[in-house]
Amino acid sequence: MNNKLFLKNLPKSFSKEEKILLSNNIKTWDSLLSITDERIHQLINGSLGSVRNLKRLKCIAYFICTLDIELNEAALLMHSGLISNKAISRLSPQELLQKTGRFERGLQTGRIPLIDLKKAHFLIEKAKKTII
Repeated sequence: MNNKLFLKNLPKSFSKEEKILLSNNIKTWDSLLSITDERIHQLINGSLGSVRNLKRLKCIAYFICTLDIELNEAALLMHSGLISNKAISRLSPQELLQKTGRFERGLQTGRIPLIDLKKAHFLIEKAKKTII
């Protein structure tokens, strides 16, 4: 995956934030990752977007850019309570599978889990390489 990929196909819950980002020429995951918290507050000022959602998108961008994963996998990691590669690197593959699986089961989608043991091992190893 390429960090220069454009922000697209974001969940509808981020529609207001997506409009804000695009109108401010923040069109890639890499550019979203580089904005500061101060800039986030400036972008939200006077709009219908939320700081919380922009920070969530920034966390997703972090995983997409550093781990080279898809949007849905990055969102799953973030919603499972993992906010950094350091947090991921401290887990065993089984623990990562347990955390993400718990969140997915809570959603009751009935789909095959996004992260299996092989993918969990891959993510942990990649996270370890990015924090060294």
